[in-house]
Amino acid sequence: MSPVFFFVPTTVKGMIRVGVVGAAGKMGSTVCDAVAAADGLELVAAVDTQNSGAVVHGITIASDLKALADAKAEVVVDFTVAAAARTTLPWLALHGMHAVVGTTGFNDDDFDAFRTAFTGSNCVIAANFAIGAVLMMKFAEQAAPFFETAEIIEFHHNAKADAPSGTAMVTAQRMAAASDEWAADPTKHEIIPGARGGVGPGGIHVHGVRMVGMTASQEVILGTAGQTLVIRHDSNDRVSFMPGVVLACRRVHESAGLTFGIDQYL
Repeated sequence: MSPVFFFVPTTVKGMIRVGVVGAAGKMGSTVCDAVAAADGLELVAAVDTQNSGAVVHGITIASDLKALADAKAEVVVDFTVAAAARTTLPWLALHGMHAVVGTTGFNDDDFDAFRTAFTGSNCVIAANFAIGAVLMMKFAEQAAPFFETAEIIEFHHNAKADAPSGTAMVTAQRMAAASDEWAADPTKHEIIPGARGGVGPGGIHVHGVRMVGMTASQEVILGTAGQTLVIRHDSNDRVSFMPGVVLACRRVHESAGLTFGIDQYL
């Protein structure tokens, strides 16, 4: 049975030619399915160094980025790893292609390089493309000024290489920007070093869980006198990210240069 994806209303004018980098991975193959099924998008190229020669939706997966140019891709989706994307994204910018990026693990120097590179085309980098996760981050940001303490627990599958997740880091950054009045951590001694998690922006503690059977979930726990608020989002299947990916492919041409997140498209 063909996969069914959440419908995101939008105006589509003409077909947008889309390529996917990391097409043979679990997330990349799901992106290929979503693009092939979406109105207004056409899957024209797929690249993956690990599984070139395989066929996805009638397209042979290539090992070289040149396949994207040969197919005249207008938008390229990248769900790989930071080390690979540091090469891929400047190449896309050089060739005038828009980029929709779900890869995490970048640093400030990477972002500066991407800003410099993307002048003739655009790049959207999102920590999370699930609509519910975008709302979770927004709700946590709105709640932050009303609470004294907050912690973030993020849960991911056992193949995720980086910790904390990009979603957790962006959440902490947005909460810290919304309030600078956080209570100090009362812990004096950790029986097991690291038991209190990592200390993120604003002193907000972030805990990363890696477990077989998980996809992606996050809890933001806020507390003040006499009450707690828990904001949680669960992605139980990778298709949860696809409405946001499809939306970004359709709208990336509107966002000049480098943009973070898909909030402005919702």
